[in-house]
Amino acid sequence: MMDLFRPDMYYKSIYDINYMKLKKDGIKCLLFDLDNTIVPPHESKPNRKIHDLFDNLKEQDFKVIIMSNSPKKRLSPFKDELIIDCSAISMKPLKKKFNKILKQYKFDLSQTAIIGDQLITDVFGGNRIGITTILVNPISKKDFKITSINRKLEKIIEAKLDKRSLFKRGEYYD
Repeated sequence: MMDLFRPDMYYKSIYDINYMKLKKDGIKCLLFDLDNTIVPPHESKPNRKIHDLFDNLKEQDFKVIIMSNSPKKRLSPFKDELIIDCSAISMKPLKKKFNKILKQYKFDLSQTAIIGDQLITDVFGGNRIGITTILVNPISKKDFKITSINRKLEKIIEAKLDKRSLFKRGEYYD
């Protein structure tokens, strides 16, 4: 059961991910969480560095989709400015929106990765469905209220993973 909370890869940030390795491993679709993965929770639009990263990923023929539990109105400025698709109110870690995206864009499980900052929503959700899971550190210490609750549970899960030598915060791997 604890394996479902262990990310396949762990990086400091979205800018440290080895996207070439993902491409080589057959990943074609990148599902990015938004809040505390791409931007801090209260930032309302992407900065130049995010534009450059996403433009580069699209040039490498990755399908880039923001998959967030936030509402459509939160995602719209990112969708419009970055010219990418978004899945709002995704209800991660539930499988429904993951399945919908895979079916809609015709990607296999082996071609898809989720990148996010939370074990409970992003990693657990991705592992439950069977896609590659990539954890990054949260950008900001500030979180939405519901996320603050998740972070408390996450600390307990991390302690159990650490005890079993499955995962340790700050020890990056790919």
